[in-house]
Amino acid sequence: MERTLMRFKPALLPLLKRLLGGALLISSLALAAFRPLPAHADAADSSSPQSIWEWGTLTGDWGGHRKALKDKGIEFTINYIGEIMNVISGGVRRGSTYEGQLNVTTDLDLERLLGWKGMKAQATIFQIHDVDNRNVESNVESLADPSSIDALPTTRLFTAWIERDFEKSASFRIGQLAADSEFIIAPTAAGLINSTFGWPALNMADLPSGGPAYPLATPGARLLLGQDKPWSFLTAIFSGNPAGSHCTTNPQACDRYGLTFSFSGGALIFAEARYTAEKTGHDAGQAAIYKLGGWYHTGDFADQRFGTDRAGDEISLALPGVSPLMHRGNWGIYAVADQPLWSVGSRDISAFLRGEVVPADRNLVSWYVDGGIGIKAPFESRPKDSLTVGLAYSRISNDAIALDREKVATLGAGPIRSGELAVEVSYIAQISPWWSLQPDFQYIVRPGGGAPDPANPSSRIPNATVIGLRTTIKF
Repeated sequence: MERTLMRFKPALLPLLKRLLGGALLISSLALAAFRPLPAHADAADSSSPQSIWEWGTLTGDWGGHRKALKDKGIEFTINYIGEIMNVISGGVRRGSTYEGQLNVTTDLDLERLLGWKGMKAQATIFQIHDVDNRNVESNVESLADPSSIDALPTTRLFTAWIERDFEKSASFRIGQLAADSEFIIAPTAAGLINSTFGWPALNMADLPSGGPAYPLATPGARLLLGQDKPWSFLTAIFSGNPAGSHCTTNPQACDRYGLTFSFSGGALIFAEARYTAEKTGHDAGQAAIYKLGGWYHTGDFADQRFGTDRAGDEISLALPGVSPLMHRGNWGIYAVADQPLWSVGSRDISAFLRGEVVPADRNLVSWYVDGGIGIKAPFESRPKDSLTVGLAYSRISNDAIALDREKVATLGAGPIRSGELAVEVSYIAQISPWWSLQPDFQYIVRPGGGAPDPANPSSRIPNATVIGLRTTIKF
């Protein structure tokens, strides 16, 4: 054992140094809060909290300039997320990764700035970084990415749009948009780190380049009818492939800086009907929300099982020299329910359930379901904390499973995929309004739906256990 440790020690030291560096960066930002700041930092607003731990942001009101800018119609939101994730068993490799995301969002109230009634605009830029160009998804290779901030390291434009509100009855938005900011959302699931509880793994696996979702937005337009009313309707049209139809490598590399502005790959249309129940007098948290929606993509999609040979005959893709059979168009139907279960004072419990189904012949994942429970103030002494538990299942399509069987029969031994289950337990400790710590546990059964292990293609990737710690700081 001692010889083994000595042999790996030189290789481990550089990684440990980088991981410690990332941890020290998080710690130094947090510990900076203990150093006293100039007394005049928020003097411009005499009603502002005096203790830094009561401020809404770490940097306060910028000596009154932040509020002055907001009054004129300019607001900046600056957040930093840093996390260490460790695959302690299973996956394609064990070990720790560090990843960080700096999010800078500018909101403009164009009515205040320029007198344009009901007009506003927003732009968001990400600076994404990690250690050794590795993230936790590359260690697990699951359909459900264990981290919602996993992305190629870069500085990129995410969204940039302009919007017109029509007297609170409707709004129209156009620009560089992302579907995951408004569609298929269950508010209770926001307490979880795994990306599938935001943008479902089905959408990421089946739509070109993962669809218009973090970190890739795309040109589009969206219309919201009945906002601030119990019944509302949301629809949008997006460019079909955020990375461009000619991209043959990593979509994020094809659109590394978010400036591709792709208008290729057809069109993706979303439509979602919503009902928001009125809150009763004892409700402390989110009102009940129910959604029914769907999407249609006009592009071409490859069959998961069949192709055509040189003679034009339809045969299995398990045979050599076969070109995939192409289908015109793709669609999906989904439903979301987010329901309060119990509420007393500031403490409440809510549950969410989502499901989505798509055609099996042209999609890797044919149906998806997730659900969970969120508890606000799980401890009476911690009224701002939250505990969330979630489960997500991605079912591999029957056509893809049939192809696996045919490959085994043709080429020899190998795993046959079925589906992937992701389980997560996450606790958000709200240290102050501007700082939270989030320990996280995840267990992923059959990563990739039971995909082959790169180190041993005859076997599937082992079930993965992932633990992590995320910190979020609002500047």
